[in-house]
Amino acid sequence: MPTFTALTTLTGRENAEKLGGAMERLIPEPTGVGVFEMEDGSGLWEIGGYFTETPDEAALAVLAVAFGAKPFAVSELPDVDWVAKVKRELSPVVAGRFFVYGSHDADKVPADCEPLLIEAAMAFGTGHHGTTLGCLKGLDRLVGEGFVGQKVADLGCGTAVLAMAAARIWPDTVLASDIDEVAVDVAKANVAANDLVGRVNCVEAAGFDHEALQAMAPFDLIFANILKAPLVMLAPEMGQNIGAGGHAILSGILNEQADDVVAAYDTSGFDVHTREEIGEWTTLTLTRR
Repeated sequence: MPTFTALTTLTGRENAEKLGGAMERLIPEPTGVGVFEMEDGSGLWEIGGYFTETPDEAALAVLAVAFGAKPFAVSELPDVDWVAKVKRELSPVVAGRFFVYGSHDADKVPADCEPLLIEAAMAFGTGHHGTTLGCLKGLDRLVGEGFVGQKVADLGCGTAVLAMAAARIWPDTVLASDIDEVAVDVAKANVAANDLVGRVNCVEAAGFDHEALQAMAPFDLIFANILKAPLVMLAPEMGQNIGAGGHAILSGILNEQADDVVAAYDTSGFDVHTREEIGEWTTLTLTRR
């Protein structure tokens, strides 16, 4: 069965959401509509629809004009098993002592590593993205320096790969939280697949708004691989919830945004421990003064 996409961009969340709602009323109906803020610092939002029948391009053109969006780009997707394709093309990732792999590469796991099984079909956080890789390398660097985390949290955990990495090397329970219910379910599935049930506790929470997080604070180490805006917003709470000498490993930061994040965390009592760029993304390891 053919699949068609119709994609456009515009400025402003409110208009983007209204356009997404209008697309849902098209005939033929889309099987799904997504509205996402682009992560390139442009302020643009992407609106996309998926169709199993050829979409009405005239109706799409009217919607684009009505909401001030760019003309829709309509494409037919090839009939490809995308999960199988991703499995073939995603090779294992090595980040210091950590080895992130899919089950299709189980025979490649070295004996002298900390293995982390993440399926290619799972949510963001396979280790291939520069942000996740940067966080794993930041953790490996801290461990190499002799740091030991007894109270560790992973905010915006996605697949929980960072929480599981910490649980592989330290004995205490790690908290993994995400604002998205589906991400929490994915995290729990990954924790089970890695035999870390009882070692990683997955909860649905926004920021520090959960009794489990509040009960464990102050933390020795917090991962937050999210985006610049929420990272800046969380800076004061990070300062309140990380003890003196503790660390924050932050990513989801475009290289040109890093100075703004550093400034926000400096105000909240943090110094830069290390700063690493991988592609267009920066990972910051900070120390609480």
